[in-house]
Amino acid sequence: MSYDEDPYIFSTDALPTDRRFLPPLANGLLGWRVYNNTMHMGGVYNGEGGRCHRADVPCPLAVKVEIDAPAQHTYSLDTHTGIFTHSLSSASVTVSQSLYSHRYYPNLMVMEILMVRQVTSEEPIAVNLVSSFTPQSKDIVFESCPDYKGGSHIQGKVTTAEFPGGSCPSVHLIWTPKPPTLTLLPEQSQARWAFILVVANSLDTAEANYDEGLNLIASGNLRPSHEKAWKELWLQSKVEVAGSEGLCKALIGCMFYLLSAFPSIHDTSSSFGGVSPGGLSNGGDGQDYWGHIFWDQDIWMYPAIALFYPKLARSVLEYRVGTIDGAKDNAQKQGFKNNHETATESSKEKMLSIQGLKFPWESAVSGREVCPEDIYGQQEIHINGDVTLAFQHYLYLTEDLSMFTEGQGREVIYGVADYWVSRASWNPEDQKYHLLGVMPPDEYYYDVNNSVYTNAVAKFSLQFAVDLADLLQHPAPKEWQEVAEHLKIPFDEESQYHPEFDGYVKGHPVKQADTVMLGYPLGLLMSPEIRRNDLEAYEPVTDPNGPAMTWGMFAIGWLELGEADRAQRLLEKCYKNIQGPFQVWSESSDGSGAVNFLTGMGGFLQAVLFGYTGFRVQKECLAFSPLLPNGISELCVRGVNYLGSQMDWLLRKDEVCIILREQANSAGNTKSCDLQVVLKASGTTIPLTPGKPVTFPRGPGCVCKLVSAYSCWPL
Repeated sequence: MSYDEDPYIFSTDALPTDRRFLPPLANGLLGWRVYNNTMHMGGVYNGEGGRCHRADVPCPLAVKVEIDAPAQHTYSLDTHTGIFTHSLSSASVTVSQSLYSHRYYPNLMVMEILMVRQVTSEEPIAVNLVSSFTPQSKDIVFESCPDYKGGSHIQGKVTTAEFPGGSCPSVHLIWTPKPPTLTLLPEQSQARWAFILVVANSLDTAEANYDEGLNLIASGNLRPSHEKAWKELWLQSKVEVAGSEGLCKALIGCMFYLLSAFPSIHDTSSSFGGVSPGGLSNGGDGQDYWGHIFWDQDIWMYPAIALFYPKLARSVLEYRVGTIDGAKDNAQKQGFKNNHETATESSKEKMLSIQGLKFPWESAVSGREVCPEDIYGQQEIHINGDVTLAFQHYLYLTEDLSMFTEGQGREVIYGVADYWVSRASWNPEDQKYHLLGVMPPDEYYYDVNNSVYTNAVAKFSLQFAVDLADLLQHPAPKEWQEVAEHLKIPFDEESQYHPEFDGYVKGHPVKQADTVMLGYPLGLLMSPEIRRNDLEAYEPVTDPNGPAMTWGMFAIGWLELGEADRAQRLLEKCYKNIQGPFQVWSESSDGSGAVNFLTGMGGFLQAVLFGYTGFRVQKECLAFSPLLPNGISELCVRGVNYLGSQMDWLLRKDEVCIILREQANSAGNTKSCDLQVVLKASGTTIPLTPGKPVTFPRGPGCVCKLVSAYSCWPL
């Protein structure tokens, strides 16, 4: 494998032998692994309940370019532009095949072929377009339709709805027919061809997008409009390090694939279908968790996106709002009878019925549980708190109350609070509320009581519900505060650490990061000694072959304690999950498990974005406490979006520099305000002025509003 000087371009002269690690090309609506015969469309699933999976859609762009003469091959993924290119160079001609999912027009996928004559000749030169495409799918019954403006057209519906009585989505494909060969004529020194594919849920949308594609070809703006959209996206986020080429490429790859899973920042359709562990390019029947949406989206992928892109962060929350009806259905079906005595008789009378929202452990479109195995949906209830934590961080980062009012976010927060109240059991012996019969994030254990992570995330989501109700002047049931205050958080006084659940035996193996997530992302207050004890208790017993995101959480913990090199050794374990020349992640270090594992990428990004920087999203500030490991001389984080303002951060060993960007139109529904830096050690305050760098010694502090600035939080 040869490395280009530009770390954003991943190149090789040979494709990976395991074709699962070919690069995925996606745009938040359509996803495809290059050369694969099938692709997927967001929100299009086939199968009922646990059989629900992303419906395979045939891909007419699954084409390989071949020439008869001996040629040198180069394959490259340019993450600046999201374009994959296969180049063939022979003595007489250079051929480039470019493939991309259009970043601005999400229903559009493109193949372009460019032939350039290398020597003067009067002979025609031909290239072969080799494809095994057939307009069929095991999930969708397609029928041929009349051609549309020269484009082939098929339409169909998935065979089985997600739940009885549910709808079966329609899929229309219109594409440019592909000839078996393309010829560079004798009088031509070069020639270019464009082939477009439109995938849509309705005939009108398909035809309108095909028209748009033809217009873009005619105007010469097909590729430029795509490249412009990617350039605009990258201007809002950059994460680069000096001192490690491997780390720099890994960060770029993670950010690229994660952004590819999200819609355009100009998208107004509100049709985003969430982010699954393997993204849109994966998730067919029996593959990559069937394309379902887990806590992975809200806990692992969301934080790195929310730090830069409020609009994309909001799309995640809107996806969850769109599944409220399904979450109500799950709570009712769960049937967990309330069997506790509450602290007061009046609250007992109010809490006998099953209440609230239970978000599914595995979600598709409706929000009804689609996990193939019932135990996860029944017991891995921490998903509720994971969902509300994303809403909480969004409010702290943006103060966008419209998401909670017109956007119905409060229905999510209040519904989850009601669920926790009805799910908790009062224990008269320790005078605490308990959550019984759960599965923690560590899935090696099930049917345990008082998972420390589950109880902590429940406590925080109840407290946030109380705060939000106060903010929106909604009378909050007193049970929310009561259960939050008295919910048991397991703690071993003798060993001064948090056992994973009641009855956990210290030293027993665990699957993945669980208890260590109390410190980050949950932010449970504890002393440095207890934080260290938790890390030291669980690090040696965590499965070395467990999922990729685990070590990022341990790394963040050690960075909190000032042990940067220990953190770096753990973070470097993640490199084993990066497979092949295109920086595609696997779930496990041996290459097994989910492919294009966005969950692992999200955990890795967080280790840098919230570990090296020490960023913590808090109620009234963005806290920081930077620390770089040996070998990393500089970290540049551009585009951090806080309260409507964008900041560029440059972190060095001994100093920090922040530049507040000149204000353009404020993103989303957030009105920007005046900000200042407050240094913890000295109490020094430094106003941030657009365009003027502020430099100060490395150390903890925060960015917050100037005292006179308006806040949505009541004083």
